[in-house]
Amino acid sequence: MVILHSDFNNFYASVERKLFPELAGKPVAVCGDPELRHGIVLAKSEEAKARGVKTGDVIWEAKRKCPGLIVRPARFSEYARYSRAGREIYARFTDQIEPFGMDECWLDVTRSSVFGSGEEIAERIRAAVKAELGLTVSVGVSFNKVFAKLASDLKKPDAVTVVDRQNFREKIFPLPVTDLLYVGRATAQRLQKVGIATIGALAAADPRFLSDYLGKWGATLSAYARGEDASPVRAAGEREPLKQVGNSLTYFEDIYRIRDVKRLIYVLSESVASRQRAAGLGKADTVHLWVRDKEMQNYSWQKKVRPTALCGEIAEAAFSLFRERYTARRAVRGLGVTVSGFDHGVEQLSFESLGGGYDKKARAEEAVERIRQKHGYASLQRGIVFEDRAALGLDVRHERPAGLSVGEPAAGDLPEGDTKDE
Repeated sequence: MVILHSDFNNFYASVERKLFPELAGKPVAVCGDPELRHGIVLAKSEEAKARGVKTGDVIWEAKRKCPGLIVRPARFSEYARYSRAGREIYARFTDQIEPFGMDECWLDVTRSSVFGSGEEIAERIRAAVKAELGLTVSVGVSFNKVFAKLASDLKKPDAVTVVDRQNFREKIFPLPVTDLLYVGRATAQRLQKVGIATIGALAAADPRFLSDYLGKWGATLSAYARGEDASPVRAAGEREPLKQVGNSLTYFEDIYRIRDVKRLIYVLSESVASRQRAAGLGKADTVHLWVRDKEMQNYSWQKKVRPTALCGEIAEAAFSLFRERYTARRAVRGLGVTVSGFDHGVEQLSFESLGGGYDKKARAEEAVERIRQKHGYASLQRGIVFEDRAALGLDVRHERPAGLSVGEPAAGDLPEGDTKDE
């Protein structure tokens, strides 16, 4: 296979400079709403990055690092327009295009030799994006998706890097294990505890040990590190069958009160249940909760539940996970709710389902959804949501949320570290 991974450089900030040429050469950060003082950095230019500005910094923190920082509001419609234009350029060379977020795509050009080698096609794409869009991309060329993405990260901005079967050990193995796709901070920390700090060390480790130590995911990461990723680039419009449905939010400021956590878990669960029903997946038997604390540490847990597609049951299961498992005693920055284990409409009957209690709740939720479709999402809300004005109009199923305010800790609120209900 010949796989490319094309990555727009500093995408949001670069589009801002295209729209506003006077920003050229200046440190720029695209942030959430600065008027609300809840903005975090979503993207930054090379000049801002050189001065220590990082994605996830709050605005005041970024400005302290870079006093001359120019803050721009996010314009997702414009970014989407440029993203589509980039994919139109890619489509000149192949129809095997798989998006990975708004600014990245994999391309399978194995059968595109009429346009040249993989490296030549990558150079043609790089030149076309620069000439036609006024933006730059870094393109990785390799024999699988994982190494193609690694290659695109090796040299930025505006570059083409080839990682092939002859040089991948030299170029990839010395890299930190955190550079490997899907190795997050928690997994990296576990690997480092057993002396695995580089991709080469991961590749050399006994796959059976990794499977025992990390579960099934250990075997997958082992294969990735050795260059044995065989996953295909999915053609435009092609989708893998859904194995889970979820939604998450990262907030503009820290959440201190457990009541706020519960409220926002309900907001997310509304979205998840709605998507689950719309996809015709039936009921789910597993609820997953993801939490990010104020130090950007991530946690995730799951629990089995009776098969359900009800928002209330999903939310209560997720909230119980939070109460039982979140012991970090730090304010929360992000939350995510996911369901899996779908029955696709084929279920075993239980005394509870025969009693009609589930069906009654399901009809109520379906009625609420029909009213929202006709009169707008905010026309009906759960009582708990009314405690937070910022949550009232938030339809996380249809909007792209960059965050949600929960207000400054006020007199009588719990201090940081306390997670007791009021």
